[in-house]
Amino acid sequence: MTTPIVFSDEFNKHDTADHPENADRLYVMLDALEQAPFYKKLQFIEPEMLPEKLLYEVHSEEMIQRVKEISEHGDSWIDLDTYVCKSDYETARLAAGGVASVCRNVVEGDAPNAYALVRPPGHHASAERSMGFCLFNNAGLAAHALSKKGKRVLIFDHDVHHGNGTQSIFYKRKDVMYQSFHLSPHYPGTGDVSEIGEGEGKGYTINAPLGFGHGDDAVSQLFDEIFIPITTQFKPHLIIISAGYDSHHSDQLGGLKLTANFFGEMVKRFQEVQPRIVCTLEGGYNLQWIGKCFLSQVGQLMSYPLLFDDPVKGNDDVKTVIDKMKKELGPYWEL
Repeated sequence: MTTPIVFSDEFNKHDTADHPENADRLYVMLDALEQAPFYKKLQFIEPEMLPEKLLYEVHSEEMIQRVKEISEHGDSWIDLDTYVCKSDYETARLAAGGVASVCRNVVEGDAPNAYALVRPPGHHASAERSMGFCLFNNAGLAAHALSKKGKRVLIFDHDVHHGNGTQSIFYKRKDVMYQSFHLSPHYPGTGDVSEIGEGEGKGYTINAPLGFGHGDDAVSQLFDEIFIPITTQFKPHLIIISAGYDSHHSDQLGGLKLTANFFGEMVKRFQEVQPRIVCTLEGGYNLQWIGKCFLSQVGQLMSYPLLFDDPVKGNDDVKTVIDKMKKELGPYWEL
């Protein structure tokens, strides 16, 4: 079996012109993929449309209807930075359905892992609100669908922006864990170490807010001391990676200093705990580097790791953050 890539030209009907989250992102990533040594071994699959019933189980009726109504009229802003195009209701459902269907395939053993090359992205969309370039929460909808079948799901988010939408959807639940590192202070202003969940979900939200310039070594320490130990104890049936490449050092909307090679390294670290992994595209806006960051992860999924010349070193002092996280999460996990 090989790694399926979920893609459809329909995703680029979400035509946002010169908005940072635009169709050029996918074209650049596809061009990079065509140059990869493993390209002919890849399997491209068409996404399935997400059933409306599932959409209503995660998002509010008011939110869904607002996206639907704006989409019917076409080409308008749903908030200050989130654009809705004509037919985007169907496009966003197709993106979410692509993630949900391939996650199901991986859990059922029909694929070893996968990459969902979809847009619009999803991790800022909460149960009640589309925001931050996101209409519906792709990873959240996929995780919820699997949780209904008794599966434990970890959503790991390495976007430079905190995935406030994903966190809020599962904040009171223990069947879906949310882990994130992100720049702070930064949009959307959430993701403090103290945000660890509520009720039976307490301890199942893990946040590592990092300062400007933190890089590979800092995040590697988080993996060693926080992310991997907790993931090992949680024992997920599937790991969904919200793959935001704006945490790369080059990104104009970023502020962290990750290298392209480290995106593959993160996949490798999780594979040692649970090889069933699905990456789904979130942010990442530097068109000179997004293809390399993407290939780093696809190569690792394919057991064909690639290395790029990207010799940038970020700040590695993360002890204070780790100490705070251990204090907050220590009552729930062995750290």
